[in-house]
Amino acid sequence: MACRISELVLGCRDPEVLARFWCEILDFVVLGREDDDSVEIGPREGFGGPQPTIILSRRDEPEHGKSRLHIDVNATDRDQGAELERLLKLGARPADIGQTGQESWHVLADPEGNEFCLLKARLNAL
Repeated sequence: MACRISELVLGCRDPEVLARFWCEILDFVVLGREDDDSVEIGPREGFGGPQPTIILSRRDEPEHGKSRLHIDVNATDRDQGAELERLLKLGARPADIGQTGQESWHVLADPEGNEFCLLKARLNAL
């Protein structure tokens, strides 16, 4: 296995309300809060386990023409550069969402244009 889903990011109007809802549904806990009002929830054992965490990110309005959900993946058996090369060969393409170029992740789009991020950290395969 080369990648697995590590985080799901959901744009929403009220991260705290959705955090309570999804924690209850999934038996997750709040793992952290950021200054931008985003809330990360996940399994009690925390980030990097067999289940992805969910980041609830404040958005006043849904972005038109874009999904409010994107997937973050982490390589499991190679470094980020090698994994980026592999994903591009499989049909992913770079996506510009206004990043500065200093980020530790790569924003990509799948063959249908759905955005996802390749993060820097390597996770153990399940």
